[in-house]
Amino acid sequence: MFTALNSLLNRHELGHLAWQCAQSAGAFLKDERPLDLNIETKSSGSDLVSEMDRGAEAIIVDLITASRLNDSILGEEGSNRIGSSGVRWIIDPLDGTTNYLFGIPLWGVSIGVEIDGVVRLGVIAIPETNKSYVGIAGVGSFCVNAGSLQVLEVRRGSQLKDALLATGFGYSPVRRGLQAEVVASVLPQIADIRRSGCAVVDLCWLASGFTDGYFEIGLNPWDYAAGALIVSLAGGRVEAPIDNDLGKLLISSNPEIFDELERVLMAAGAHDLLIKESQFR
Repeated sequence: MFTALNSLLNRHELGHLAWQCAQSAGAFLKDERPLDLNIETKSSGSDLVSEMDRGAEAIIVDLITASRLNDSILGEEGSNRIGSSGVRWIIDPLDGTTNYLFGIPLWGVSIGVEIDGVVRLGVIAIPETNKSYVGIAGVGSFCVNAGSLQVLEVRRGSQLKDALLATGFGYSPVRRGLQAEVVASVLPQIADIRRSGCAVVDLCWLASGFTDGYFEIGLNPWDYAAGALIVSLAGGRVEAPIDNDLGKLLISSNPEIFDELERVLMAAGAHDLLIKESQFR
């Protein structure tokens, strides 16, 4: 397996570094998780999660800057470095922070590498499941699971009425309420819906063929940079119907249901949810 993984990572000049970043941060978050991190002390627990989040991002940034001083970095925890190389690292050191706080094993580390404005490499580690995901433009997307390297492919041939979708909700109570209205409109038109609580998990599940589609409103670049590439390379469609901005509305699915899913979401009001939300501020 390690020979196969090394051969895969060798297909991109930054493959090994991106892998090291994801695995090192993931190991830190898993192995150093405070014993007193629990839901009964949610306020202090949230502070501890933030500390772990920042610690994981520092590990990633240190690994990058040790050999890539001229690269740009965009990180969820505030790392914002402007470089001159044309390479930008888009990093989420801990996606699924609420899951992490509550001890739910669906959280991950996401490393996206953008070259001249286009994401060309993505690595996602889901440490508690012992799975990692790699996407390399022009090569494909893969799941690394214990002793195996599996080529990823979205599930094909489904119709929207038979589709299992995934989605997520924001932290703002107002946004969650509006998102719930969209979901309520969509649910009667599909088979069922799932929520992992972690965008990178949702995207990897879609790429693995566990679900047929995933949509979410109000994401950030670090939430989707690596995952969107992995889905696309697995044969899925990932598009942004509002201002060509995946952060406003990300729709992803297998090709067969994409157009119908987009129509259903737009009819459900997904296109103006952020406008509605702004009216409550």
